[in-house]
Amino acid sequence: MNPISRRAALLAALATLLVAGRPAPAAAAEKLRLLIIDGQNNHNWKAMTPPMVASLEATGRFAVDVATTPDAKAPKDAWESFRPDFSKYDVVLSNYNGQPWPERVQKALEEYVAGGGGLVIVHAANNAFEKWPEWNKMIGLGWRNNKFGDRVTLDDSGKVVRTPAGEGPGAGHGPQHAYKVVVRDKDHPVTKGMPETWMHAQDELYHGQRGPAENMQILATAHSDKAKGGTGANEPMIWVIPYGKGRVFTTLLGHVGGGDAPAIRCVGFQTVVARGAEWAATGKVTIPIPEDFPTADKVSLSGSKK
Repeated sequence: MNPISRRAALLAALATLLVAGRPAPAAAAEKLRLLIIDGQNNHNWKAMTPPMVASLEATGRFAVDVATTPDAKAPKDAWESFRPDFSKYDVVLSNYNGQPWPERVQKALEEYVAGGGGLVIVHAANNAFEKWPEWNKMIGLGWRNNKFGDRVTLDDSGKVVRTPAGEGPGAGHGPQHAYKVVVRDKDHPVTKGMPETWMHAQDELYHGQRGPAENMQILATAHSDKAKGGTGANEPMIWVIPYGKGRVFTTLLGHVGGGDAPAIRCVGFQTVVARGAEWAATGKVTIPIPEDFPTADKVSLSGSKK
């Protein structure tokens, strides 16, 4: 099945979520072709994909298509029609956490990224595909138990700490709350120009992620407060990993369960995803940091009245 563009309907339904006057990229450029894959998730992907489409296209930098997989109850032969053509796109964004994709789709994605394609992983998408070795290499860290692989955190000086399999916690999170994101790499194109710390809206704060974490470059962390069900460690929230000639960008921000979904209305989240997607596609970032980006003390939500 060719990915079906749902841009017009999504933009109309979600216009109120966009920030009026959000600046376009600094320099005019051909739009990047971006494919979102959804269809199964332990989170509300139906409420998550449309706002992401709208905020990405509002930057003026992307033309977005959506490919939706069969649902979990669909017969096996339904998957025969799921054949996304990754070669048509500059970057693929996964909003998927569910049944394994057919092997031909897995191999196609591996070849696409290794050949220079971009891949973006958002929130629960890093929970997926535990038994797909190349996926684990691409994402670096995933929602896994503590026997799966290394855990990666930063100490208070910013030094990387690797905890081997079998030691320390596996994946989890405490109650949702707003928390500070700390930029650890101020020179990376995605995070360059962001405040050193900024308040992210109410969200799940993942901890104890596990995996091979090879060539992983941590761009930002958040302190997982023990008083809020966390680990007391500085947990990676945003990172990048090379895979062949391609680039993989991951952010653990972006929980959507229902209701208002402040995590994806956060201007910080929207900016991170857009800049991360542009970087994954091109290796560069032209999308500016918006004026209403969160500060060290204040959350900023798109669609909020000034």
